Amino acid sequence: MQAATLISVSEYLSTSYRPDCDYVDGRIVERNVGEKDHSRLQAQLTIYLGAREKQWRIHLYIEQRVQVKATRYRIPDVCVVLGQQPDEQIFTAPPFICVEILSKDDTMTQMQERIDDYLQFGVRYVWVLDPRTRRAYSFTRDGMREASEGVLRTSEPEIAVPLGEIFS
Repeated sequence: MQAATLISVSEYLSTSYRPDCDYVDGRIVERNVGEKDHSRLQAQLTIYLGAREKQWRIHLYIEQRVQVKATRYRIPDVCVVLGQQPDEQIFTAPPFICVEILSKDDTMTQMQERIDDYLQFGVRYVWVLDPRTRRAYSFTRDGMREASEGVLRTSEPEIAVPLGEIFS
């Protein structure tokens, strides 16, 4: 087994990756993206939320670097921020929602680590969407709930995303 080469935060932040990569405790971690199902669902969710930014007083960001710990940077597929637009280029305050869209190569262990990072950082909602099964899950500090009624929801403020609108 090959040992991973560790790099510094400053080297990570000064390097461009295509697609962008997470940074986890000195390691560059590639994200599973680039397939049609993933791309289409990300686009549909972006269109749905983007059309409601003013109404819900939210700001929408796609593949935005978020510093969840001093040595961890995650890049959610989509994130939603309440209130004013952040001034910083890399977010150091928790978004309201971080969305992860599953790719066929994602594992539950990898995804759970991402979810835990977001929740421990203070993200109130982590949404995980599976384009193949057309199922969606909402994670909060209180646990996980499947959007079995067909709607992903938040409270304070209430945001509701009908799955039929985005899984088209």
